Amino acid sequence: MEGGLAMLRQLIGEFEELLELYHRSPPHSYLHLQSHSQLLQPPPHYQHRLCFISLDDKSAEDGCCNIIMRAGKPGNFKMVEPTNKPPPAKKSRKENNRGRLPDASCSTETMEHQIWKEFPEDLFEAVIARLPVASFFRFRSVCSKWNSMLTSHSFSQQCAQLPQTQPWFYTIAHENVSTGAMYDPTLKKWHHPTIPSLPTKLIVLPVASAGGLVCFLDSGHRSFYVCNPLTRSFKELPARSVKVWSRVAVGMTLNGESSTGGYKILWVSCDGEYEVYDSMKNYWTRPGNMPPGITVPLDLSFGSQAVNIGGTLYFMRYDPDGIISYNMVSGVWQQFIIPAPLDLSDHTLAECGGRVLLVGLLTKNAATCVCIWELQKMTLLWTEVDRMPNVWCLEFYGKHVRMTCLGNKGLLLLSLRSRQMNRLVTYDVVSREWVKVPGSVLPRGKKRQWIAGGTAFHPCLAASA
Repeated sequence: MEGGLAMLRQLIGEFEELLELYHRSPPHSYLHLQSHSQLLQPPPHYQHRLCFISLDDKSAEDGCCNIIMRAGKPGNFKMVEPTNKPPPAKKSRKENNRGRLPDASCSTETMEHQIWKEFPEDLFEAVIARLPVASFFRFRSVCSKWNSMLTSHSFSQQCAQLPQTQPWFYTIAHENVSTGAMYDPTLKKWHHPTIPSLPTKLIVLPVASAGGLVCFLDSGHRSFYVCNPLTRSFKELPARSVKVWSRVAVGMTLNGESSTGGYKILWVSCDGEYEVYDSMKNYWTRPGNMPPGITVPLDLSFGSQAVNIGGTLYFMRYDPDGIISYNMVSGVWQQFIIPAPLDLSDHTLAECGGRVLLVGLLTKNAATCVCIWELQKMTLLWTEVDRMPNVWCLEFYGKHVRMTCLGNKGLLLLSLRSRQMNRLVTYDVVSREWVKVPGSVLPRGKKRQWIAGGTAFHPCLAASA
C-alpha cells in the first residue's frame, strides 16, 4: 500500500509540473484522480496544492471545493504496480525548462522572420477586415498601402461577408454641437473623430444612418451630407428640388445588403411634402403624393428618428397619436392611429428584430421612470415589456427629468438630465441589460454635459458615401 501511495504521489507531482509549465488548468480527469488520492489519504501539503484552479475571481475558490466534492464519489481505481526504486527528487521549473524552450526574445525574432515576412499579401485584407473596429484608428497610420486598402473593391467584399457588429453611436453634445463623438459600447470607450469636410460655419446635425454611413442635415434644413465617420468618406448631396424651410423628419435605407448597392434618403415635412434621394442616380425625386387618408398637417416628432424595418421607414406623429410609414421600394404611404400610453413624455421609436418599440419617460406624481413598450401588430396597442431598475429610478424622484434616446438597432443610448444630475445609459433590448456609460462625450469636457442629438450606426470600414 505504501509503495502504491508513493507512486501515486510521484505521478501527481509530475502532472502538476506539466500544468505549471504550460499554464493550463487541471482537466476533469485530473480532478477525478485527485478524488481517489483523497481516499488514500496523502499528506496535507499535496491536498493543498491540488485545490488550485486557474480562475480569476474569488468565487472560484468555493467552486473548486464544490467540484472536488462532486468528483469525490468512490469508483473504480486501478493501482499502479509498486516499484522498489525511491521516487526521484523533483526538479525546479527552471531546471525542467532548461534546454526545452527558447528564450522569449529569440522566439519573437524567429516568428517575425520566418512567418510574417512570408505572410501572403492576398490575406492581408481578410485579416484586417476581422480586426476590432477600434484598432482602425491606429491602422491608417501604418503605411500608405494599408490606408489605400480601405477603398479597394476586394476589401469591401471582405467586410460585406462579416456579420454586423454591435452598433456605435455618433453624438453631438449641447456644449459643442460642431464636434461629434462616437461611443463604442463593446469597449465602453469614446472616440472623437474629425470630419474636415463638414461645414464649420453651420450647425450640422446627425439625423439618420444606414450601412455604416451617417446622414447629416444643417440646422437651416437646406443641405444634406453623408459621411462614414470611420474613414471620413464624405459627400454633399445635390440641392433639393422642393424648397422647404421648415423642420423635416429624415430616414435612410440601403438598396441592398450593404452600402455597395447604394442608399436612399427620405425627408418629409409637416405639410406632407417629401422627396427621396437615390445615391445611384445622385438626384432627388418626388415619387408621388400622400394618399388622402393621411391626416395633414403632420405633427411629426422630429426628435424621434425613423425606424427602418425591411425597407419601410416608420415615423412617429401626434394629433392624432400614431405612426406613419413609407415603403422605399413600392412608394406606398400608410398611417396607423395608436394611442400613446398615459403620462408619457420624451418618447421615441426604436426597433429590434423587426419589432417596433417605444421608449419614453413615464411620470406620475413625483416619480419618473424609463419604460419600454412593444407594438402589438394585431391590436395596434402598446404593451409594456420592460422598465429601468427601481434603484436607478429613485434618483429621478422629484426632479424634472428630460430624455434624449438614440438608437433604433437593438441597442439604445439614453441621455437623462435635470438641473441636479446627468446620466448616460445604454439598454440592450435582447438581453434587457441596463449599463451606465462612463467617461465624457467631449475630450476634456465637463461631466454635466448632455447629448443634444445623434444616431446609431453599424461601424463599417468599407462603407463609402
